[in-house]
Amino acid sequence: MIASTTTLESTRRRTYVGDIIGGVTTFVTMAYIVVVNPGILSTPGTGMPFAGALTATVLVASSMTLLMGLYARLPFAVAPGMGLNAFFAFTIVIQNKVPWQTALGMVFWAGVLFLVVSVTPLRERIALAIPPALRSAAGAGIGLLLTFIGLRNAGLVVSDPATIVRMGTLDHRAVFLVFGVLVAAILMRRGNPLAFLAAIFGVTVFAWVTGYAHLPERIVGAPDFSSTFLALDVRGALRASLLPPIVAILFTDLFDSLSTFIGVSGAAGLTDTDGRPLNLRRGLTVDAVATLTSGLAGTSPGTAYVESIAGIRMGGRTGFASVVTALCFLPCFFLAPLAEAVPGYATAPVLLLVGASMFQSISTLDFSSIENVLPAFVTIILIPLTLSITQGILWGFLLHVALYAVTGRGREVGVALWLLAALSAALLLLAR
Repeated sequence: MIASTTTLESTRRRTYVGDIIGGVTTFVTMAYIVVVNPGILSTPGTGMPFAGALTATVLVASSMTLLMGLYARLPFAVAPGMGLNAFFAFTIVIQNKVPWQTALGMVFWAGVLFLVVSVTPLRERIALAIPPALRSAAGAGIGLLLTFIGLRNAGLVVSDPATIVRMGTLDHRAVFLVFGVLVAAILMRRGNPLAFLAAIFGVTVFAWVTGYAHLPERIVGAPDFSSTFLALDVRGALRASLLPPIVAILFTDLFDSLSTFIGVSGAAGLTDTDGRPLNLRRGLTVDAVATLTSGLAGTSPGTAYVESIAGIRMGGRTGFASVVTALCFLPCFFLAPLAEAVPGYATAPVLLLVGASMFQSISTLDFSSIENVLPAFVTIILIPLTLSITQGILWGFLLHVALYAVTGRGREVGVALWLLAALSAALLLLAR
């Protein structure tokens, strides 16, 4: 009896130690979002203040990761997602000329819809209805979008009235881009979780030393809860013309969440006897609340981070690991002055590497089947070329159903997917 009690205590001690190490590791692998996300959201043309966006980013990351640990009891971290932040800033705000306050209202309503989907049987029906090829294509298309933004920030791609885009003038930004990519690639090759942070830090210091960027006047400052917090325009976001991007946010968030929970849980063994991810409904509910909360806090939608696998592999197995990660985010509330001194091109290497990572999803596509590969290809291409996740997803649904119908495989298309295709057609007409 004494021996068994001692063994149990030893196991618990190992679990707690593993969760602490895993929680810290997860934070380190995704801490780049504290700089990258506000940098994207405050891109010239959006009007969003950097300090407010950073405070909102940290608020969502810390509170929702804590909720993931305490409610869902899963070792997954949550923060504003890459891809959706670019969609928010470049497509909704800059391209469509939607005020950022209204765009935050759109994020809020997308979170409300996501919450309804997550707590009802709709979640399973939508998840099963979405073709795996389109899910992979959306990830790859978003990866190309992030890559395009990274190349633009580095000055390698610029607009041109005749050719739409062209090669930019090579200057110090290109040198910093190559330097940052090399630093991150070397560390990634060695499995170092500091790879992305090291790239941003290395480029920033290089820019400070060479005089292309200026040192911050101060390193720490008070959090900014006055500029973006609760600044959303809930009523303005209910315009019919804004429904397509709201639905696109919903679907993209759902894709991200399901892919992360299913992929990471399977790889880490966090599944039940039937192979289903543990506490999936609770995890998706937290993801939905994170999106809703993001609109209130003043940032783009929050989602579970695939980088959580790094912490899980280091021993994080329970929700306590997420509690540790959440606590690690708290000091970041006070680092806005330091983060604001990071030049925009310092995040370009990270955008390229994250884009490359997301683009790997095309390896799952079946290129021998035209009815599967063409809708996926169109989805992948439209997202970066139109700067719109909405266009890629909606046209993907439409083409998938149409091609299956004309190739004699219409019976294989479920009722839910037919309805999604009809909804896509209506949303495309609505957005004209």
